[in-house]
Amino acid sequence: MESSKDNLRAPVSQKPHVIEKPKDTSGIGGMITVEINEKKITVPLGTTILEACNDNQIHIPTLCHHSDLCIAGVCRICVVEVEGMRTLQAACAFPITAPLKIKTSTPMVRKARRHILDLMLSEHYGECYSCFRNQNCELQALAKEYGVDEYTFGHVNTPRYEVDRSSASVIRDMNKCILCKRCVRTCIDLQEVGVLEAINRGHETHIGTFLDKPLADVICINCGQCINRCPTSALRANDPSDEIWAAIDDPTKHVVIQTAPSPRAGIGEEFGLEPGHSLTGEMNTALRRIGFDRVFDTNFTADLTIMEEGTELLNRLKKVIVDKDTTVKLPQFTSCSPGWVKFIEHFYPEYLDYLSTAKSPQQMFGAVIKTFYAQETGIDPKDIVSVALMPCSAKKFECNRPEMRDSGFKDVDYGLTTRELAKMIKEAGIYLPEMPKSHFDEPFGDASGAGLIFGATGGVMEAALRTVYELVTGREVPFTNLNIEPCRGFDGIKQASVLLENCKDEYSFLEGVEVKFIVAHGTANAKKVMELLRKGLLSDVHFVEIMACPGGCIGGGGQPIPTSEEIRKKRAEAIYAEDESLTLRKSHENPHVQYIYEKFLTEGPCSHKSHELLHTHYTKRGRFIA
Repeated sequence: MESSKDNLRAPVSQKPHVIEKPKDTSGIGGMITVEINEKKITVPLGTTILEACNDNQIHIPTLCHHSDLCIAGVCRICVVEVEGMRTLQAACAFPITAPLKIKTSTPMVRKARRHILDLMLSEHYGECYSCFRNQNCELQALAKEYGVDEYTFGHVNTPRYEVDRSSASVIRDMNKCILCKRCVRTCIDLQEVGVLEAINRGHETHIGTFLDKPLADVICINCGQCINRCPTSALRANDPSDEIWAAIDDPTKHVVIQTAPSPRAGIGEEFGLEPGHSLTGEMNTALRRIGFDRVFDTNFTADLTIMEEGTELLNRLKKVIVDKDTTVKLPQFTSCSPGWVKFIEHFYPEYLDYLSTAKSPQQMFGAVIKTFYAQETGIDPKDIVSVALMPCSAKKFECNRPEMRDSGFKDVDYGLTTRELAKMIKEAGIYLPEMPKSHFDEPFGDASGAGLIFGATGGVMEAALRTVYELVTGREVPFTNLNIEPCRGFDGIKQASVLLENCKDEYSFLEGVEVKFIVAHGTANAKKVMELLRKGLLSDVHFVEIMACPGGCIGGGGQPIPTSEEIRKKRAEAIYAEDESLTLRKSHENPHVQYIYEKFLTEGPCSHKSHELLHTHYTKRGRFIA
C-alpha cells in the first residue's frame, strides 16, 4: 500500500510478518500452444484446460468448480477429450504442460455429461417448481442445456435425510445435495472453520457435520458462505419472510425496516442487472409499496458505531499511554461482523477482551428503535416490529441472541437477506429497477458516506479514520477526497499507519503516536491475524478491522448468487461511487447522530446510557455455544 501523504505511512517497515498479496506466477515456465476445437491457443504453462477455455470464450459446463475455491475435480461434468488419452479428462483439474489437441464437445463428451447429469438427478429429491433455487440452480440449468427431460436412472420419491432447521441462519437439506463438495471446500479452505465434511463412501456418502450433529450444535459461525457457493438448494438461509408478511398485514403492528449498505449494491442482480448497480432510492419506494410503515437507513447507526467504537479506542489509548493501565487490551478489534464475533468466541475465546464492546449497527438500530424512536413517536415498543435488511445470514443468529434485548424487548425481530427481500418484492409484483426513487424516512434517513462504506472490507476502518483523525487533530484525514486508499482493495490482510501530529490539547497524549491498523476479511485471514496476536506480534498495533466474509459485507452470505471476486469488486465500486456522490461523508458530522446525543444519549459516546443500549459485555456475549 503506497501513499503520497507523509503522515499516513504504509506499510510499516518493521512488520515483515504481515501477509502480502502473492506475486503473479502465471508466466513462470513460459508459454505453450495447444489446439482446442481445432483453434490454436497460447497459454502460460500450467494453465488448466478449463482456464484456457474460459479465457477464450469456449464454454465448458462445471458444477464442482468455483473461482473462489481450490480445484476438486469431483463432479466430472467438465470432461473433455484429449488426443492420445484413453479416457476423458476433467478440464478443471488438467494442467497444460505439453502441446495438446483437445475437443470439448464430441459425441463421447456429450454422452458422458448427460449420463453424469442423469445419475445426479436419480438421487436428487424434490420438484424444481417448488424449490427455493428454481431458475437459479446450476443443476437445473445444466439439465436444460443437455436436454434432460426424463429420469433415465429413476428418481428418488422419498427423502433420505431429515432437513436440518436447527440453525437460526442456515437450513441444510441433504436430499438436494449433489456431492460437489463446494460447501466443504468453502468451510475448510476459504473460511477455515471446518464444520462440514464428506462422510462415508460410495452410495452412502453424504455431507455432514461432526457426528452428524445439527448445525446449531457445532462450531458453525453462520456466515452463509456455503450457501453462496452451493449450486443447488441443499443449503439456504432461514427465511422469515412469511412472518414479516404477517406483521405487515397486522394493523396493530408498526413495522419498520432498516437497510444496510450492501443489499442496495447487490439486489439489482436479482432483477437481471449486471453487478455494480446501486438501487437505494428504488428500494426505498418498493419497501413502502410492500407495506413497511417506515424505511430507515442502517448507515445512521453505522455512524453511531463509529462514534462509540472510535471513542472506545481513544479511551483505551489514553488508559494505556497516560494511565499505564496494563489490563487494557490492544489492539482493539471491530465487532460489527457477527460471523467474526462467533468465530472468535469458538476459536479464540481467551481474546474476547480485545473486541470492541460496541454492538453492530444492526443491533444498535434495534435498541434505538424500541427506545428513542418509540418515545419520539409515542408508539408502544411492544407494537413495533423491527426488521433488518442485511447482506448477511449471520445477522439472523445475531438478532436472536438472548442477550440482544437491552431495549426491554427483542431489539431486532427479524433479519432479512438481500435474496429474501428480492423474493418479497417480486411476490408483490414489483420490478425494482423501474421504481421511482425516494428518500429514507426521518429521523434516521440521513447518514454519511462513512456509514455507507461499511459494506466493503476496510470500510469500517476508513470511516473510523475519517472521524478519529479529525477529532484528534482538528483536520481532515490527509487523503484526496477523503478516500483512504490503504484501507481499500481485496488483499486478504492489509496494514498501514497514521501519524498523529499537532493534536488538540485534550488529545495531547497522542502527539507523535503512529496509530497502526490492520484490515482483514474472511475468517481464514482472521485466523492468521489471531495467530499473530497469540505470538505477541501485534503488540504495537492499535486497531484491527475483521469481516467474516470475503470482500466484507458485499460478499455476505445473504447476497445474490452467484458470487465471485469480480462480482464483489463491482459491488464495492457501487458503494464507493455512492459515497463520493454524497455531501455528508463523515460520521461525526451526521446531524441525526448529533441530535440523538443531544436529546437521548446526553452524556455522549461510551457514557453509562450508551453502554446500556449500544454496547455489550463479553461476560454475557462470550458464551461458548457448541
